[in-house]
Amino acid sequence: MRDWVTELGLEPHAEGGYFRRIYTSTHTLSLPRGPRPAATSIHYLLTRDQPLGRLHRNRSDILHFLLDGGPLEYVTLAPDGSLDRVRLGADDSRFLLVPGGHWKASRLVDGAGHGLVAEVVTPGFDYADHEFATAADLRGFPEANDELRPFLPS
Repeated sequence: MRDWVTELGLEPHAEGGYFRRIYTSTHTLSLPRGPRPAATSIHYLLTRDQPLGRLHRNRSDILHFLLDGGPLEYVTLAPDGSLDRVRLGADDSRFLLVPGGHWKASRLVDGAGHGLVAEVVTPGFDYADHEFATAADLRGFPEANDELRPFLPS
């Protein structure tokens, strides 16, 4: 495996894995929650030593593009409680849209050594629009609780 952490200058991510912002639009949108760049983008990497991305949600839509490795599995929970699983890999999809307001988590599957993804966030990412899930957030979704518990902090 290429050393993507070094090659791309990635840093540890609070969600798990590694990341680096690679683009911030110079165009700004005025939103009720404050100004945001029109779009932002990151590289995001899961590895054997960091194989899981914690359950979280953002207010913005996020497009995910598999660049290398995999497969990865994304688990999403819609506001209506519907749970979905999508695999990104050579024999699977290479693209995933997670709408704003949906919980999402990710992990390497099937013995994958790494998964490198590019993410595009629109409107652009701001930490004020991001939250990590807690067990309390899942109480309203008892059917999804067992599925999502591995993605919560221990």
